[in-house]
Amino acid sequence: MLLYVLKRLLHSIYVILAISLIVFIALRLTGDPVAVMFGAGEPTKSAIEHLRASLGLDKPLIMQYLIFLKGIFTLNLGTSFRTGQPVSGMIFSRMGATVVLAFAGVIVALIIAIPVGIISAVKRGTAWDFLGRIFSLLGLSFPNFWLGIMLIMFFAVYLDWLPASGYDGPVSIILPSLTLGLILAGVLARLVRSSMLEVLNKQYITVAKSKGTSEWLVVLRHGFRNALIPVVTFLGIQFGSLLGGTVIIEQVFAWPGVGQLIINAISERDYPVVQGGVIILALLMVFVNLLVDLSYQFIDPRIKVEGRKA
Repeated sequence: MLLYVLKRLLHSIYVILAISLIVFIALRLTGDPVAVMFGAGEPTKSAIEHLRASLGLDKPLIMQYLIFLKGIFTLNLGTSFRTGQPVSGMIFSRMGATVVLAFAGVIVALIIAIPVGIISAVKRGTAWDFLGRIFSLLGLSFPNFWLGIMLIMFFAVYLDWLPASGYDGPVSIILPSLTLGLILAGVLARLVRSSMLEVLNKQYITVAKSKGTSEWLVVLRHGFRNALIPVVTFLGIQFGSLLGGTVIIEQVFAWPGVGQLIINAISERDYPVVQGGVIILALLMVFVNLLVDLSYQFIDPRIKVEGRKA
């Protein structure tokens, strides 16, 4: 297992290098941050050169990129062009809110999607199955920002049950986590259903039922566990999309996470903050996917982490 983890970490370095290069180049194509910082004024040439030098933008691009790479491996991501604060501190002070929101969205999705998917598979062809597929289709159809606004209008404005925005205690997370979770649940319910249908046709399920074991006990103990592999894989991949989705949801709900920080930094062309935020989210995504790969052998002991059957 140790060798496998080392290999994955090596591959992760390549991924981070590729992401860092893409982010670095893409940001430089958006324009000069010095022009944004001076706004509508007419600064002198010496003032522009002094500001560019103070921000490190007078160095060759290759030198700027190497400084950025060094900062990634030392977790010294530079200082914000706007505030002068360390980028690492700015990101980590908001990372907790983003991670909490992402995991809350996953929990909501699991609570909804697993029962819907299992019931749809067991009751295939019935009204329950039809309702489950309709729910999945709706989850695939709604944009998350639209759903968030609708939830705010109904629960916060019309009913006045929940806060519309901000991060003020556990109640504040209900609407944004519902927004993320309901969209993810639609896709996840379809995957659970298809995985369960494949497993329920296996011979060992038929044998277990023929022994007089309760149908739902067979479904949950033997069927669902063996249907978990594609579900866990999907969740690992989808976690990155969830983190990306929180960028929009954080704006809708004024959630003080990394996504909102990145959006504001993009509008201000604050290179270090955008670069640092994207890299930290990418590192988190790589770590989650490594955990997903390692979880396979606990779900199914026949699977080795190298991908071979025992």
